[in-house]
Amino acid sequence: MGRWIRTLALLALVLNLAGCQTVKGVGTRLERAVDKVMGSKGQRLDPWESWNRKVFAFNESLDANLLKPVATAYSEIVPAPIRTGIDNFFGNIGDAWSSVNLVLQGRFKAGVEQGMRFAVNSTLGLAGVLDIATEVGLEKNSQDFGKTLGKWGMGTGAYIVWPVFGPSSVRDSIALPIDWQASPAVLFDDGRKQVAITALNLVNTRANFLRAGDMLEGIALDKYTFYRDAYLQRRGSFDDDDEVEVLVPGNGAPAPAAQASAASAPEPAASEPAATVKKPADPASAASR
Repeated sequence: MGRWIRTLALLALVLNLAGCQTVKGVGTRLERAVDKVMGSKGQRLDPWESWNRKVFAFNESLDANLLKPVATAYSEIVPAPIRTGIDNFFGNIGDAWSSVNLVLQGRFKAGVEQGMRFAVNSTLGLAGVLDIATEVGLEKNSQDFGKTLGKWGMGTGAYIVWPVFGPSSVRDSIALPIDWQASPAVLFDDGRKQVAITALNLVNTRANFLRAGDMLEGIALDKYTFYRDAYLQRRGSFDDDDEVEVLVPGNGAPAPAAQASAASAPEPAASEPAATVKKPADPASAASR
């Protein structure tokens, strides 16, 4: 309960700061809030920082020159209701994988509830395009195999930044090939369709983060450190009593292969909103370890 209160407090702070006219002041106050929570813990989990920063810079360049312009055009052309339906469709596939992981974690009741959520949205929700399950009280509980490994006792391990895929850790890198097998792309046998569905998932997810990215661009932070600490915090690398989850765009957005199980959380997935300090919800991040 205490973690929820701290999360909501930090969210309120960010929303309040978003209305400020001085972006520099926003950056300073947000940086202090994050530093107070994170301290230097992230540094101890980042033994390959020199290499990671180079990959981070590459990803930032790729995002600025390709992904962000495409996502911007996509958000301007595709109506919001259609983008929401696409979010729901990808999130529905993620719910099925979340159900499997909850069962593997021994959380059978939660696993059954996620399975029911998937069934309701797949049928009444037109293959997941409509999120009927949330309306009837079946809340999303996003899980992936990395979180399952954490539940089984595997530590997060060192922080890693992968080209294109972005932030990860030793544990999540091990889980990535398995999570990929539950991604939307595997529903198609045709290679071109797999590429197309993966690209749509990635662009739609990035479009959801446009506002958050624009706000963070003006913040006077070391973006690498901010994204690293946010990722490690969200993935359960820090103590639960300190946990305040920060979902960030760009390098901090979910990797394409993992979006099937963690998306929505836009979870703006895929995701959304402005500089969201939120529970990338997953809502289940408390079980990420």
